Amino acid sequence: MKAKPFLFGLSAGIVGGTIAVLFSTPQSGQQLRANLRANVAGTKDKLLDVKQQAGTVKQSVNSLSNEIKNNIPLIINNLKQTITTFTEEIEPSKNNLQQEIEALQNSLNEIEKNVAQFTEKKKKPQEKVND
Repeated sequence: MKAKPFLFGLSAGIVGGTIAVLFSTPQSGQQLRANLRANVAGTKDKLLDVKQQAGTVKQSVNSLSNEIKNNIPLIINNLKQTITTFTEEIEPSKNNLQQEIEALQNSLNEIEKNVAQFTEKKKKPQEKVND
């Protein structure tokens, strides 16, 4: 949130409220002036409080920004190391899985050959009977 639009809106609200009070007050002039002084003092205190809080937020954002700038490279390096370690750890398993897949494919090819031979043998005796 940007401070200028907020402070502009706050100031406009204060001025508008003050004008509304001036035109709608049933008080005497002396009471009205006393109330205005009290309201002005309260408003100044509130504005100072808002200004201090805005400064605190700005410092917090700057601090967070610096923390991020300092820690992001460290986090990225840690992540790279973790990925490298994981890759190295799964390499033997990956090779074993590839060998098992090749063995399964060879077995499947053998089964397909046997099924094809079996169906051919089964068809030949039936063809001789039909002739």
